[in-house]
Amino acid sequence: MDDDALIAAVARREDTALRELFSRHAPWLAARLRGVLPAAEVEDVLQETFLAVWRGAAGYRPEGSAGGWLWGIARRQAALWLRRRGPAELLLPALLAADGRHPGDPAQAALSRAELARAVSALGPEGGPARETWRLMYVEDRSVAEVAALMGVPAGTVKSRAHRARRLMRAALRQHDPAREGGGR
Repeated sequence: MDDDALIAAVARREDTALRELFSRHAPWLAARLRGVLPAAEVEDVLQETFLAVWRGAAGYRPEGSAGGWLWGIARRQAALWLRRRGPAELLLPALLAADGRHPGDPAQAALSRAELARAVSALGPEGGPARETWRLMYVEDRSVAEVAALMGVPAGTVKSRAHRARRLMRAALRQHDPAREGGGR
């Protein structure tokens, strides 16, 4: 049975189909979630993901890939988990995804968090247009259309603000790049 048929069976509340879908997709979803979540939380987010699959299978449309649909649900569940934990947990996974450094050294982790916080502050005051666009798009992982609806602005404005936010953060992070300061680049 292919993934589309399994999801249709899950929509009919066949728990064996959910188990099969889980066994096929949980390993790679867990591997991707480990990139943005603390390892201890991956299993919980994975369970929430498949609970959401169970609840939302009736809404699945087989136009795209089943894996993409599952990853979208997993990303949303991870974003919800991160949002509930607050800024400290949001900064470290985002930082690890951005620079790939392992936070084995607490001093290095603190320094990296401070650099990222400084870069975020370059976007302006909390609640300001650039910072809010960044938070909604890159922390909460919302689409341009969702951000536009939430902020009450056209999609083109959201894209412009997101571009500006990326440019500002890139410049702020370059400013504090030890490799650049030491003449490494």
